[in-house]
Amino acid sequence: MPASLRDTYRLSRTQTYLRPIVYGGNDGIVTTFAVVAGFAGAGSGQIATVGALAVLLFGLANLLADGVSMGLGEYLSTRSEREIWRGQHRRQMRAFKESPRTETAQIEELLRGRGFKPEEAQAMAAIMALNPRFASDFVLMQELGLNDPEGDSPAAKGLATFTSFVIFGFVPILPYVLFEATSRTFLFSVAATACALAALGLLRWLATREPPGRAFGETMLVGGVCAVVAYAVGMAVGG
Repeated sequence: MPASLRDTYRLSRTQTYLRPIVYGGNDGIVTTFAVVAGFAGAGSGQIATVGALAVLLFGLANLLADGVSMGLGEYLSTRSEREIWRGQHRRQMRAFKESPRTETAQIEELLRGRGFKPEEAQAMAAIMALNPRFASDFVLMQELGLNDPEGDSPAAKGLATFTSFVIFGFVPILPYVLFEATSRTFLFSVAATACALAALGLLRWLATREPPGRAFGETMLVGGVCAVVAYAVGMAVGG
């Protein structure tokens, strides 16, 4: 395989695991900062009374419980996607074996829908039909939007989601580990959360290659909205 193709393949694999990292990390940050913001909104006096212990207990409990849930959810989701693809692929391979002309005509139609001239589509479909496995992959991708997930490891993606959730989610409660619980500690938590969201925005940009402003802006906006809601709920309950 040429070096350029190997480099492209490596990039696609990196993007595969960046996705669960990005979304696991975002949920982790939101989950634990919601706890911190909820306590802060309930009143600095209560935080000083129960101290960092309450923030840590509630924060770590949510962090680990939700992290395990997220990791297992990613694992089951990836397993389900794989089984769906396998089932559809077997069905498509069987269709090629039983009705090769019909399936070849289907490929022609798909190619014409992609802008190929009738004679071009007919020639390409005839060539593709020589390799039923490749032709089945093509039909599944074009008709159902299903890509071959055989290279994806459900366990690895689940572990990536859990690890990202725990690492990023620990950032908002880190100041309560390092400092005494005061109103200033909450400000440190806000700053730490902003830094974590910025890092997550960078990872999201690396994964999607979307405009940097959108990657950072949307990540910060989603986290900020969740923080404001949690703080407002804390004020309403504590007040």
